[in-house]
Amino acid sequence: MRFLAKMFGPKSKYDSSLPYTYEARVPLFDDGGEYKSYFSDTICGLLAHLHRQGIRPDGVSLLEIYRETDTPIDARLLVSPTGEWLFKPDLCHALASHYPGHIHDSDCSFSDRIPHPAGP
Repeated sequence: MRFLAKMFGPKSKYDSSLPYTYEARVPLFDDGGEYKSYFSDTICGLLAHLHRQGIRPDGVSLLEIYRETDTPIDARLLVSPTGEWLFKPDLCHALASHYPGHIHDSDCSFSDRIPHPAGP
C-alpha cells in the first residue's frame, strides 16, 4: 500500500472538494506587479514557512489551487486579531467551517500530505 501512496500521491489530492496545493504570493514591490510564489500541499505548512521567513500577512495573497481554478483565500481566516499568522490548533478551528467535514478535533483530511513548502 505504501508503494501505491508513493506512486499516486496523497489520497486527499484526489478529493475535488479540496485544493491540491496552496500558493502564497509575496509582492516584491509596492505596486504588486511582481511577486515571489511559495507553494505547499497544506495551508498550515505554508503559513509556518512564511512565519519562519519573517513574512508578515500584510500584502500577501493566498490562493487555493484546484484542478480547474485558483481561488483566493480570505486572509481574515488565517490571521489572529493581532495581525499574526494563525497556527495549529487555532488555524484548524478557523478553517473548520471553510472545509466542512474535513477538519476534526484530532485530525484533518490533509494529514496524508507533506507540509513542506517550495519556493524561493
